[in-house]
Amino acid sequence: MRIGVITFPGSLDDRDALRAVRLAGAEPVALWHGEHDLQGVDALVLPGGFSYGDYLRCGAIASLSPIMTEVVDAAQKGMPVLGICNGFQMLAEAHLVAGGLIRNDHGTFIRRDQHLTVENTQTPWTNGFEQGQEIVIPLKNGEGGFIASAEELKRLEGEGLVVFRYAGVNPNGSLDDIAGVRNERGNVVGLMPHPEHAVEPGFGPDTHDAMRSGTDGLTFFTSVIRSALVEA
Repeated sequence: MRIGVITFPGSLDDRDALRAVRLAGAEPVALWHGEHDLQGVDALVLPGGFSYGDYLRCGAIASLSPIMTEVVDAAQKGMPVLGICNGFQMLAEAHLVAGGLIRNDHGTFIRRDQHLTVENTQTPWTNGFEQGQEIVIPLKNGEGGFIASAEELKRLEGEGLVVFRYAGVNPNGSLDDIAGVRNERGNVVGLMPHPEHAVEPGFGPDTHDAMRSGTDGLTFFTSVIRSALVEA
């Protein structure tokens, strides 16, 4: 399986995402924001960072990059797309997922190992988890507060479109503790925490077993590979 990771000006975690793809057993494909060629990939990752310096609104300028025309088209045709942190903001700005992200309610940048509850396993990116499972992956953002209108929030909750919820503590004031959502079809998922930073023992979050041994993030990437094999 070939999984593309798009680099935008200001991307920070594109190399980490490419490494996560490789560790999961797929072929990582580096893509560039200024092109229109997805190079025949089977899935896409929009990585974290500060695309275009976070000017205007986080993800707003990146959502209008040339390659996003192809991303939107591929997503609408069913290709699995994962937006991480800044990538989640891009998905929201491109209207591929509902809601939006605003500055953290405490007004400061936050970095921590974050506990999440898995709310939905019916996506290519989360089928390897169990409903209600608690996982730990790193979080780092300044504008991660999830918002939506009361009507939209009711729809997200009612239709099961919330994929992850913050557990233990809400780090940024997100409504309903929402950490990640999906689109109606289920192929597009956006979340603020960073699964690509929890894919290899010795470099992830601390666990009860050992320091830096957490690898919950790897399941995102093995899940999408499993989905492709099932469909094949």
